[in-house]
Amino acid sequence: MLQLLNIQNLALLDEVKLEFNEGFTTITGETGAGKSILLGALALLAGDRAEKTVIRQGAPSCQVSASLFIKDTHTLNQQLEALGLPPCEENALLLSRTIFREKKLPQFRINGEIATLSNLQQISEYWIDFHGPGEPQKLFHAGNQLSMLDQFARLDEKLSSYRQDFEAWNKTLNTINELIHAEKLTPEEIEFYSVQLKSIEALKLSEESIEELERDFKRIDNAREFVEYSSQISQSLTGDGKSAAAIMRQTLRAARELAKLDNDAETLAQRIESLIIESEDIATCYRDLAEASDFDRSQAEQIQSRMHQWMELKRKYGSSVPLILNKRDELRNKLEKQGDVEGKVETLKEEAAKMEARLRKQATAITEQRNQCARVLSREVAEKLSQLGFKKAQFVIEIKPTPQLHATGNSVCEFLFSANSGQSMLPLNKIASSGEMARVMLAIKTVLAEVDQTPVLVFDEVDANVGGEIGAVVGKLLSNLAKTHQVFCVTHLPQVAALGDSHFLVQKDQESDRATVSIETIHDDRRHRIAELARMLGDRKSASALRHAEELLKQL
Repeated sequence: MLQLLNIQNLALLDEVKLEFNEGFTTITGETGAGKSILLGALALLAGDRAEKTVIRQGAPSCQVSASLFIKDTHTLNQQLEALGLPPCEENALLLSRTIFREKKLPQFRINGEIATLSNLQQISEYWIDFHGPGEPQKLFHAGNQLSMLDQFARLDEKLSSYRQDFEAWNKTLNTINELIHAEKLTPEEIEFYSVQLKSIEALKLSEESIEELERDFKRIDNAREFVEYSSQISQSLTGDGKSAAAIMRQTLRAARELAKLDNDAETLAQRIESLIIESEDIATCYRDLAEASDFDRSQAEQIQSRMHQWMELKRKYGSSVPLILNKRDELRNKLEKQGDVEGKVETLKEEAAKMEARLRKQATAITEQRNQCARVLSREVAEKLSQLGFKKAQFVIEIKPTPQLHATGNSVCEFLFSANSGQSMLPLNKIASSGEMARVMLAIKTVLAEVDQTPVLVFDEVDANVGGEIGAVVGKLLSNLAKTHQVFCVTHLPQVAALGDSHFLVQKDQESDRATVSIETIHDDRRHRIAELARMLGDRKSASALRHAEELLKQL
């Protein structure tokens, strides 16, 4: 559940810190008061895109942050780990987003770690689901209808397994098509490509081998100077005569004599001894470098030959190892396709046939489950529609088989509706009334939400185009949902607002030199809440409206 929400400089809002409870939260206010700011803040944390115009005028930035309590974090933590983000500690999910006026890029944080907009979007499905005024339009699309049915049927795992096999099958079909239509090479072309491929493979390319080759070649090219300077340094440090080590040994003898006279000088003598040891170690390293750079003739010729091959490959195919390896793979692919094409095609066709048979079996099982759940969902939606005032309404989900396999199986569905007895069942896009459409959407969404595990559900004016007794039913449906979810609802209906366990009032002040929006809780102030419900009923000063508001609150 959402526990805390902090909003700073968003639209007309200066700053507000809100605490939320479980259950049903209603949000009300005059038309144009800015009720959308609260939901807009949640949408920003869910990964909605936003322009800099959302920043309050005169402010350098706006920020939205939230703290959520997630009852079961196992799956969410797996997703966070996959994204390289910190897990939830003590069941707390922390989200933050800052949009700057001057800086080009906004800042996102998840559990304190810098994240991306994509991360917010991926995480949002674990904590929030929005249902807004545009939702009914989604019902017109067959793909969305099928997604809703599959959500109700809990087909996620079966569909995921099916899609993986479907992609593999499609890949095999594409390979067959490529082989059939592949260009046929002449013997001369095959020989030419074979020579090119051998020249690349002979060098046994890798980033590490080329680095070593270039290093060895550079040593060979400067071998004489390299050996000379390395030997000179080694001799200067530890050679006969006046080497550094010899001078320091003489100095060490004097230092030890001095240490006999003064114990404090013992540490200095030890440091001189350490210098001798270090100089001898350095001299050994330089001696090893000289020996390593002293290549014999055959070894030098081999390195020079490999370098010549490498330079030739770079000239022909590209300046980097990855480019040349890509060319190698391209040549291999061309030559492999020139083998027993007919035999390969037949083998792949046999594999594809087996894959298709397995896919059809999976698709049949998915369709059977869709048929079973379509009947249940149809019945439950029809029951909700009856509560919403459609006494004789019919709602049916029709499953239609498709001859060809596709990414979601071998069937599609269509939602059919009839508002009155005696009327033909029609697809939803044939419904003329926006009020009917809104109620159909609400019925479907409330049924689906009952099987949805998303903890926070946001309904933005889903009660539009309904009123009276139906408005009260809408409120009861949402209130029932709040028994298993945290539900937020922006509403213009007092029948809905009165059922909220929590009630937030959004107000706009335009009396000062600039407009500002405020959000306050009124569920703990009965008088204030009655006044707001009376306003929604038509007149906050009317005695009858106030009595009606009082009656509405008695439902709680």
